[in-house]
Amino acid sequence: MDKNLQVLIKSLPKDKLSSDNYELVESNLPNIDENEVLVKTISFAITAGTRAGLQGSASYAGAPKAGIVMNSTGIGEIIESKNENFPVGKKVLTMTGWQSYSAQKPESLTLLRDNVDPSLYLGPLGINGLTAYFGLLEIGKPKEGETVMISAAAGSVGHLVGQIAKIKGCKVIGVCGSDEKCDTLVEELGFDSAVNYKDANYRQNLKEATPNGVDIYFDNTGGMILGSALFRLNPGGRIACCGVVSQYDTSSPEPGPKGIPGLLVNKSIRMEGFLVFDFAAKYEDATSKIIEWIESGKLKVLTDEVHGLESAPEAFVDLLSGGNIGTRIVLLEN
Repeated sequence: MDKNLQVLIKSLPKDKLSSDNYELVESNLPNIDENEVLVKTISFAITAGTRAGLQGSASYAGAPKAGIVMNSTGIGEIIESKNENFPVGKKVLTMTGWQSYSAQKPESLTLLRDNVDPSLYLGPLGINGLTAYFGLLEIGKPKEGETVMISAAAGSVGHLVGQIAKIKGCKVIGVCGSDEKCDTLVEELGFDSAVNYKDANYRQNLKEATPNGVDIYFDNTGGMILGSALFRLNPGGRIACCGVVSQYDTSSPEPGPKGIPGLLVNKSIRMEGFLVFDFAAKYEDATSKIIEWIESGKLKVLTDEVHGLESAPEAFVDLLSGGNIGTRIVLLEN
C-alpha cells in the first residue's frame, strides 16, 4: 500500500532558514470524509512569500507551527472521490502542501482546463500570474509610454510583471541579483534594460537606465531597492507593494528606506499594498487574458524545476538566496 511522504516543519527558524528546519516523514494515506476527495500530488510551487509564514506570527501565508506539513499550492490528480462534481482522474489546483497525498474539501479545489498545460497553473495561471496581473494593472494602472521598474524581476512574479508591462506599451526596467538574470530579462523576455543591484555602481546604473524617471514601481523586495526607486519616481508615480523579500529570511530586517513619507508627499506618489485574493471575483477574466497572451507568444513562462519531495527544503533555501529564475516547481516522482 502506498505511503504518504510529507515534509514537516521541524522547527521555526530563528534567523536564516535552513533545511534542518524540516524533516521528511512517512505516514498512512489520509482518509476522506463525505464530499471530499483524495488528491495525489504531481507538483507544487515554492515561493518566497511562504517564508513570511515562518516569521513567528500569522500571515496570509499561514500561521507557523512546528509539526505540520509545509504549505504550498500544487497540482494533483484526484484518485478517490466522494463528490460527483470532482470525479477520479481530474486534475486540480489546490493547497497540496509538501506531501504526496492530501484530503481536500471541494471549496479548496479548482478544476484545470483540459486544453491547458497543468504546469501553467503554478506560474502564470496561478497565484504568481494573477499577482502580476492585478498588481500591475489594478494598482499600477500603466499607461502607454510610461516607465515601469520591477524588483526581483527574474522571480516568479517579476518576470511576468515586466512582460505584461511591455504588452501594455511601457518601457520596462528590471532589477535583479546577477548579470545572468539581467541578460535573461533583456534577451529572452524583451525587457528594455536590467540592473544588477549587487553591482557597486547600482544607483548610477539605475539612473542611466531610467533617464526619464520611473512612473510605476512594482515592489517585491522592500529595503534598499525600494529606497532607490523612491528617488527615481516621477511626480504622480505609483508603487505596487507586493512583497518584502529583503525582510523574510532574517530576524533583524533593515529599517525602512529614507524618503517615506517625505518623498511620497512631495511627489504625490501613491504607495499601495495588496493581496491577490482581493481580486478573486476577477480571476476568470484574468486567466482567459493570460492564456491568450501565452498562446499568442506575447507572454513567455520561465520555470525552474527540481525533482523529488526530499529536495524541497534545499530548493526553498536556495530560492531565498536568489538561486531561481522564474517559478520554482518541485516535481514529485510518480
